[in-house]
Amino acid sequence: MEIILWSDSALADLEEIFEYHRIKASPDIARSLVKSIIQKTQILESNPFVGVKEPLLSDRPFEYRYLIEKNYKIIYRFNDNLIRINTVFDCRQNPNKLEGLKD
Repeated sequence: MEIILWSDSALADLEEIFEYHRIKASPDIARSLVKSIIQKTQILESNPFVGVKEPLLSDRPFEYRYLIEKNYKIIYRFNDNLIRINTVFDCRQNPNKLEGLKD
């Protein structure tokens, strides 16, 4: 079994997602959405290569992959038995914003 580590940036993304949906919809909807995003990543523990390679980050030193949950792209990398969730990206944004992702 692999270890999943959430970056500070990815955790901040979850907080932003929660706050946005708490205000726009309800606390229950916000909680449910964040929970579904976190649960989606659990599949990576047994199969870290299940995600699709992220073409917008193909020039990076690490191979980035992603999973989709609702409108969100969960971007991660895998090496040395460690899955690092780097960001949770709202797919309704300009995809070029991904270029600012820090390794």
